[in-house]
Amino acid sequence: MERRSVSSSMIRSIGYEDSNSTLEIEFNSGVIWNYYDFPLSSWYEFDAAESHGKFFHSSIKGHYREAQVG
Repeated sequence: MERRSVSSSMIRSIGYEDSNSTLEIEFNSGVIWNYYDFPLSSWYEFDAAESHGKFFHSSIKGHYREAQVG
């Protein structure tokens, strides 16, 4: 999955795979997590968020099935 860099104190890059509704986040620590069944509309909100970290904590973490992949 292709990710793009973001300006965030906790997140290095983000990407989304529309074909399987998977969000991928690379954190500044280098760890990569996937979040499954992530709606496309939420991807657009996350991508446009003023603070990716705040959006992650309020709307992603604990809300979707997840797995560390790297």
